Amino acid sequence: MTLALAVDLGGTKVEAALVDANGAIVPGSRHREATGPAAARDAEVARAAIDAVVRRALAAAPAEVVAAGVGAAGPIDVRAGSTSPINLPAVRDFPIARVVAEASGLERVRLGLDGSCIALAERWLGAARGVGNAIVFVVSTGIGGGVIVDGRLLGGASGNAGHLGQLVIEPFDADPAPATVERIASGPNIVRWARDRGWAGETGEELAAAYAAGSEIAAAAVRRSARAVGIGVANAATLLDLELAVIGGGFAAVAEDYAELVQASARAASQNAYAARVRVARAALGGEAPLIGAAALALGR
Repeated sequence: MTLALAVDLGGTKVEAALVDANGAIVPGSRHREATGPAAARDAEVARAAIDAVVRRALAAAPAEVVAAGVGAAGPIDVRAGSTSPINLPAVRDFPIARVVAEASGLERVRLGLDGSCIALAERWLGAARGVGNAIVFVVSTGIGGGVIVDGRLLGGASGNAGHLGQLVIEPFDADPAPATVERIASGPNIVRWARDRGWAGETGEELAAAYAAGSEIAAAAVRRSARAVGIGVANAATLLDLELAVIGGGFAAVAEDYAELVQASARAASQNAYAARVRVARAALGGEAPLIGAAALALGR
């Protein structure tokens, strides 16, 4: 049995698990520690959390663990083996590859963007299986993903290819951030937009319920989010000649027709016929995707 250690560092938690060569998580090996506000203030909190989950995951190993794959919120630097997550201000140039190597004792540790790992997972076992050219992304607290081109992960110069959320899609003056896909379409931002227009709810789950019940403000908010994401998809498809856009993340479940709304927006925003043909599909692997993808990175899948 060939096993990989998979580690996923996000803005609110770090997870680790053992994954076999078929992409299955070894029972009893998946562990999680919170990062959140404490790690945002002190990088040593993140270091201690990584050490804890890695050691607990390895304790469940039924066979030799040959390598580790690490997916991290970005930006990352694959050459330095470091990450500087936007949501963790104290964690800057954090040597995550070395931290995992020291905690695990493994010599082979590969780092990738968390979105790239999700893309690898969906290409290996999920909605992008058998597709040569795809973007895979999540719409959640933030928006980000990874890109597959000609059957291979496109990492870019520093490993950060796939930041769909930071694409600028509207005119701006001094600050481009409010004109990005993420600032317009992510869960917290679209909830805030709806509240500014008189909607009384506070969460994405409440917005989903209001949409299903026929609220005009909720419907406008969901359409606004899907439109922005669709424009981002159209831009990516135009640049890279993509066949498929796979959409996951908690906010993508806000409406049953969210993927269809994104599809319609992408088609409307595409200037070339090949880009307009990009198909939008829901992700298949859910919450296991970051770990499965980190394992894929380690195993060279």
